[in-house]
Amino acid sequence: MSLDLTADTPSAPAVADDGVWLACIECGETFAPFSAIRYTCDHCDGLLEVRYDDPPTFDDFEGRGVWRYSAALPFEMGVSLPEGDTPLHHVPRLEEEIGIERLRVKHEGMNPTGSFKDRGMTVGVRVAEELGVDRLACASTGNTSAALAAYGARGGMPTLVLLPAGKVAAGKIAQAALHDARILEVDGNFDDCLDIVQDLAARGEVYLLNSLNPFRLEGQKTIGLEILEEFHADHGTYPDRIVLPVGNAGNTSALYKCFRELVQSGALDADDVPKLTGVQAEGAAPMVEAIEEGNDEVRRWPDVETIATAIRIGNPVNAPKALPGIRQTGGTAVSVTDEAITDAQRSLASEGVGVEPASATSIAGLRKLREQGVVDDDEQVVCLTTGHLLKDPDAAFAAGNKPESVPNDTEAILDHIAE
Repeated sequence: MSLDLTADTPSAPAVADDGVWLACIECGETFAPFSAIRYTCDHCDGLLEVRYDDPPTFDDFEGRGVWRYSAALPFEMGVSLPEGDTPLHHVPRLEEEIGIERLRVKHEGMNPTGSFKDRGMTVGVRVAEELGVDRLACASTGNTSAALAAYGARGGMPTLVLLPAGKVAAGKIAQAALHDARILEVDGNFDDCLDIVQDLAARGEVYLLNSLNPFRLEGQKTIGLEILEEFHADHGTYPDRIVLPVGNAGNTSALYKCFRELVQSGALDADDVPKLTGVQAEGAAPMVEAIEEGNDEVRRWPDVETIATAIRIGNPVNAPKALPGIRQTGGTAVSVTDEAITDAQRSLASEGVGVEPASATSIAGLRKLREQGVVDDDEQVVCLTTGHLLKDPDAAFAAGNKPESVPNDTEAILDHIAE
C-alpha cells in the first residue's frame, strides 16, 4: 500500500470502530482497532497505521494541547498531565546567521516530562486502558522511559523499561525511577533492548509502547498540527520545511501522516505541505544512508555511537513510514558531527532555548544544508527540538561555561570579573 501524499480518504471497512481502524501499510489488510492487541500485520508483519474515514479540518479543533485535536485522534480524551501546546520560538540571531528568510524553533522539551514522547503516551496509555492490559513496557534511550513511567503512574499501571546499560543520561533514568518504573539495564544497545521488548510483547507479558505501536504516532502527529496552526497565525503562510532529529523515525512518520490527513480533508493543499528533512548524527545515520543511496529499506547499523543519546539508534523501526514521508514531501536527510551538534546546542542556548544534544541536530543539519545550497535563502523553516536541556545535565555542563572559584570577598570578586 502506497503512503501517497495525495491519496483519497479511505472508506471505512467493516472492522472499523466509529470510523477508526488499523491498516497495514504493506498489504492493506485492515483490523479492528481495539478488539485485540497487535503491533504489526497478522498476515505480512508490516507496520500498522491508524486510519479514519473522516479526517478533520482546522475548524474542527478547539481547546489547547494535544487533546485540542481530539477530532484527529481515536478518543475524546486520554491519560493526560497535560501535554502539548509547546512554544514556537523566534530565534532572530540564528535566523540571521544561517541566512534564511524565517526560522522558528518548536521546543518539545517543554512538555510535562521534558520531551515530545508525552504526546504519544497520552494516547498510547489511553489505548492500554481500552485494551485492559496489565503491564506497560518500552525500550528506551531515556525519553520514552521517562514519559511512559509518568503516564503509566498517572494511569495507575505498572511499567517496565529496558535501557542500554551505561548509555542513558542520568536525568532520564532519574525520571523513570521516581515515577516508579521497574528499570532493567541491558548489556546491549537500544536496538537489542527493543528486540527483547518485542519478544516480551509477543509472549503477552507486556503492552509495548515504543513507536512501533501505531497509536503512539497519533499523539505525535499533533506536533505538526500545532506547527501549522501557529506558523500560519503568525505569518499567514505555512513553513516551507520542517527539520527534525531522527532516531526511530517516529516523528517523521507522524508528521507525514498529519499532512496526508489534512490534504485528504481539504484543509491543506498538497503544494503547501512542508518538506520533511531528517537529521542524524554521523555515528548513527542509517536513515541518511538510505536516502542518499536511494534505498527502499534501511540497513541496520549494529554499532552506533554519538553524544546525541536520544537518537543513538541503528535500526529505525518506522523507516517504512518515514522514507516515503521524506521523499513524497520533497525533503531530504543529512548527518552531522558531534562537534556540530554541540555547537548548535550552544547557539540555541544563546537564544535562551535549552535543549539536549539530540535536539540540536536539527539546527546543525539546517546549517549544513544551507552551506551545501540545499536550503535556499528565501525559505521559511521550522526546526524541531525534541528534549529539554536538563534531560542530559552532563552534556549541558560539558558544553557550557565552567564555574570559577573565587575568594569570599566582594573586592576580590570585582577584581576577578574585571580580569
